[in-house]
Amino acid sequence: MAEDGLIAKLLEGISLRSAAFIVTVYGDVVVPRGGVLWTGTLIEVCRLVGINESLVRTAISRLVAAKRLQGERAGRRSYYRLDASARKEFEEAAALLYAPDMPTQGWQIIHAPGLTDEEARRLRLGNMGGQVYIRPDRGQIAPTASTMFRAADPEDISHLTAYWDLAGLQARYLDMIARFERLRTAIGRDRMSDASALVARLLLVHLYRAVLLKDPRLPQAALPADWKGHAAKELFRELYLGLTEAAERHIAARFEGIDGLLPAETQETRIRLTGLR
Repeated sequence: MAEDGLIAKLLEGISLRSAAFIVTVYGDVVVPRGGVLWTGTLIEVCRLVGINESLVRTAISRLVAAKRLQGERAGRRSYYRLDASARKEFEEAAALLYAPDMPTQGWQIIHAPGLTDEEARRLRLGNMGGQVYIRPDRGQIAPTASTMFRAADPEDISHLTAYWDLAGLQARYLDMIARFERLRTAIGRDRMSDASALVARLLLVHLYRAVLLKDPRLPQAALPADWKGHAAKELFRELYLGLTEAAERHIAARFEGIDGLLPAETQETRIRLTGLR
C-alpha cells in the first residue's frame, strides 16, 4: 500500500474535530518539549490530516477562550502554550496513556448529590442508581461535595460490569485494532516517511485516548472473557514505540517553538517511553 494510502486508511470514516486534534498535538508532542508551538507548525501538521488553516485558527481561538491555550507573540509570529488551568487534565491523560496501569484495591462507592451526568462520565463512574456511583479503587480522591466509602471485592464481581457501557467501549477498541493493525507491517518494512510516522502516531494517540478516557479499567475478574481493551493497549504500546524514532526526527526538523526547533527528545519523552516499555 502506498504511504499516502496508508494514512488515508487510518483516517477512513473519521471526522476529526480540529480543536480535539490540536489538543492531541499539544499533549503528545508539545507539552513534553516545553509547551510552546508556533502557529505555522500547527497549521502544517493539521494540513497533513486534512484540517485547513481556517479551521485551525478558529479552533485555536476557541481553545484560548476555553482557557486551554494561551497566546504570545515574538516579532510577527504567534505562539501558543498550554494554559496552566489545563495542565492537570493533560497530566492525567498522559499517565493513562504512557505509564503502567495502577492495580485496583477494591472499589469506591460514592454518594454525590450534585454530580452531573457529564462529570460522572468524565470520572468514569458507574451509576448504581440515583446519585450513588461506583468505580475501581486506585487511590483517587473523592469528587467535590461527595461522600465516599471503600469496599473490598465481593466474592463474584462479574455483575459489576452492568454499571458501564462495556459493549460500546468494546466496539471502539475493535475499530481501533482493525484500523491500526496494518501499521505493524508498514513499520516492519520501513515504508513510512518521518512525517507520516508522526501523523500515524498522532492519530494512534488521538483515537486510543478517546476511548481510554471513557474506560473505567475494571479489574480482570470483572471483564468479559473476550475483552479487547488489553489487546488495544498492547497494540498502542507496540506501534507508539515503533513509530517514535521516525516521528521524533520529523519533530526536530519541522516543529518550531519560541526558542527555535523543538528537540527530538527530552527527559519527559524518555520517561514516557520507559513507561511504555
